[in-house]
Amino acid sequence: MRFGIHLGLPYTTPAEVRDLAQQIEDLGFDWISIFDHMYSSNGTSDRHCLEAVAMQTFLATVTKRLRIGCLVYVAGYRPPGTLAKSVATMDHISGGRITLGLGAGWNRREFSSFGLPFLPPAERSDQLEEYVAVVRSLLVGSGPVTFAGSHFCVEAAVCEPRPVQSRLPIWIGGTGERRTLPMVARLADGWNAPFLSPEACAKKRMILAEACERVGRDVSEVTCSVNIGLAWSEESLVGQFGRRADDIRKATLFGSPQEMSGLIERYREAGVDQLNISLRATASQRAGGRVHDAEGLTRLADFLPLESLRTGSTGR
Repeated sequence: MRFGIHLGLPYTTPAEVRDLAQQIEDLGFDWISIFDHMYSSNGTSDRHCLEAVAMQTFLATVTKRLRIGCLVYVAGYRPPGTLAKSVATMDHISGGRITLGLGAGWNRREFSSFGLPFLPPAERSDQLEEYVAVVRSLLVGSGPVTFAGSHFCVEAAVCEPRPVQSRLPIWIGGTGERRTLPMVARLADGWNAPFLSPEACAKKRMILAEACERVGRDVSEVTCSVNIGLAWSEESLVGQFGRRADDIRKATLFGSPQEMSGLIERYREAGVDQLNISLRATASQRAGGRVHDAEGLTRLADFLPLESLRTGSTGR
């Protein structure tokens, strides 16, 4: 199992993100990812938030070993050809360490604020499917791409230079059993789910396995990743997630190291390949001007079985 850290981007600075990324790399984690929001994703009126394409590119310049992802880019925010060009360039800057996460989006306020149509759920799924098809063709295909869909069109588009990776991984985020998981089976290299318990992961992965079988794939070909929380106390849990704390608890590293290790093992048994641990400051830490729990990161690394620490390959 691989372990990564997932960062939000509200009320932070590039310097703080750089320092955290280098700490994450030095501690031996495998991965760093960011979210794609115009505002804070917590439903508040917070407007101060860094943009994801710029920050994923920035992370490629300040790290040496970590894989770098965005979980997930929203299909309705940018044209697919533009994002494909950005991601291919990132892959060159990083030396082949980029993973591309894509999703349908859910935050109506962000769409409307920036003049973007917020489609009904079924149409957003259609939009995402077209988006993945265009981006995949541009990043992996061998020639000009022409595509005429209901939501996106490209004509003889070429993405040069190609990414460093011969097949840059594309992950799809979401948990919908009728549309999203079958889409993952047909089109994606990985699946990302937010804050699912091990038991819920096992159930969704079984549905994904059935969808893979229908299209001639084995579910083991699809990387299964889950975003989970981290809390060292009840106060920390409530301070991070507020009214959502009880729902998030079942997908949070919480309690003693033994309890946390037990949760990790349950995710492993559920077929999860990678845990993306959401690093958030508590309310009191935020009041002191901190956005991420850097001290908790070091504490977490002390008991996680980080492969790069065992092999001594931290990359710095």
